[in-house]
This record gives sequence, C-alpha cells and structure tokens, in this order.
Amino acid sequence: MKFGVVVFPGSNCDRDMQDALQQDLGKEVIMLWHKEKDLSMFSTEDCIVLPGGFSYGDYLRCGAIARFSPMMQSVIDFANKGGKVLGVCNGFQILCESGLLPGVLLQNANQKFICKNVYLSNENALALKVPIAHGEGRYFANDTILDELEANNQILFRYCNEDGRVDDTANPNGAVRNIAGIRNKAGNVFGMMPHPERATSSLLGNTDGKTVFNMLGLS
Repeated sequence: MKFGVVVFPGSNCDRDMQDALQQDLGKEVIMLWHKEKDLSMFSTEDCIVLPGGFSYGDYLRCGAIARFSPMMQSVIDFANKGGKVLGVCNGFQILCESGLLPGVLLQNANQKFICKNVYLSNENALALKVPIAHGEGRYFANDTILDELEANNQILFRYCNEDGRVDDTANPNGAVRNIAGIRNKAGNVFGMMPHPERATSSLLGNTDGKTVFNMLGLS
C-alpha cells in the first residue's frame, strides 16, 4: 500500500504523518501539493491522507476552504471510486466539509484548545492511548445520522477512560456520543480527531498509533 499525504498551506502535521508512515510503518509516501490534481500514481488499494493543521488558516470554517482546493477535487473522485482516504484532525474536518463523511466538527465544549493524551475504544473495548490537539474537535450530527452510524457500525472510535469505559468524564471535547472517529458506509473513508501518527515510535514511549493504523487496514 502506497500513501499520498496532501500538503495545504497551514498544514503542520504533514511531515509528522510522512515520518510515521515511512520510518515507523515502512510505507512509501508521496507528498501532494494542494494545487496539484494528479493522483494517477495511486490505485484504489492505496491511501490518501489529509493531515492535521490549520489549512488555509482555518478562515471561514475549519476545512471549508480546503474542500475546494484542486487536489481535494481529485481526492473526492478517488474516494468515490473506492480509494482509501484518511483524514486526521483538520483532515477529518475537511472530509466532513466535503461531504465524504457525515456530521460536523464544532468548537470544543470548554471553548479552549486541548492538547493531551486521550484513550480510545471501539467494538473490541480497547483503550488505546493517542494524543489530541484541537480547538474544534467536537463531533456533532443529528440523531438520524447518529443512529445510522450506530446501525451501520460506522463509529470507529469513542473517547474512553484508561479502563476502556465510555462515559462523559472521558470525553475531552463534548463530542456527541463520545465519538472520536467515523467511517463512511462503503468503509474506505476514515476520519478521526486524535493523531495516531504521534504514537507510532517507541522513542516517544507509545506505539498505540500503529494499532490504530492496523485496525483501519492501513498498516
């Protein structure tokens, strides 16, 4: 599997993602400038990554301007053909703005930027430690969409405590139903607020991010 990492003006996690994929996961990575359009070097077995940061300075709304970049038009086509797409933090916001994933990311409930380690669980009740760093990471959708996500098993991760228990005390940003990450119905587009690329090296004392990539089928 080959990876393409899109670089927007304002991205600040693109090199972190590149390093994690290349050095820690041993993957081939091609950096993609936002003004380019060509994805012909990728097949639908490959993955395009939208990294964290502040694309276009987060003007208007987080991810709202990036959604209209030339590269994103190609990424949308790539996803619609079945290609894998991963959006992390600002990348998750861009996926929601582009309509590739349902819902929106709102300002954190405490109205402050949050940067710390959190724990994530899924249907296997894991408690993976992964960092977050965002000011607008509170996932929200109406009950109809949320019930559909639940019914289709589209919720990838929920915020939990160290023991894997999902409750309000473990929710860092007020995300509805503790949602930290989701996928689309087809299962090829993934979005999450936590940063798995910051937890893939034993030198940093945490490799739970590798487990996240593996669970998404991207390792």
